[in-house]
Amino acid sequence: MAYLGHTVMENRNGLIVGARISHATGTAERDIAVELLATLPSEHSKTLGADKNYDTADFIAQCRTIKITPHVAQNDKRRGGSAINKRTTRHEGHQVSMKVRKRVEEPFSWGKTVGPIRQFMVRGLDRVNMAFNLTFIGWNLRRMGNIQRRCV
Repeated sequence: MAYLGHTVMENRNGLIVGARISHATGTAERDIAVELLATLPSEHSKTLGADKNYDTADFIAQCRTIKITPHVAQNDKRRGGSAINKRTTRHEGHQVSMKVRKRVEEPFSWGKTVGPIRQFMVRGLDRVNMAFNLTFIGWNLRRMGNIQRRCV
């Protein structure tokens, strides 16, 4: 059994605002991403920074349906070209998202060295999901402590 861990990170402070485990399938990353993004609260506009794996026409359309601007790395080598158009990439915010999106890897590194996500000691999707979420609650507490120290 193989699991994939998915997170949604708030870029300003590096806090995880959504996390979920799924079974590893070919489209699980994009499918769970849409589910997690759809649950985000707030009325203001949102953007999504993601890698080339998310540069598909259906994922981009789903993001736009839930009123999220996809700042996705362009996959020009894909058959049919990139699903992201110049209207999105010409803005400065797109370049900022391309730099900041790499920060989502930091909590995973922390979770593998400090937390239990390198090798789970539980079995079953629900239990692994619980351990995964608890790991990122710990990450958020650590980040909040660092943010608070910076502000003082």
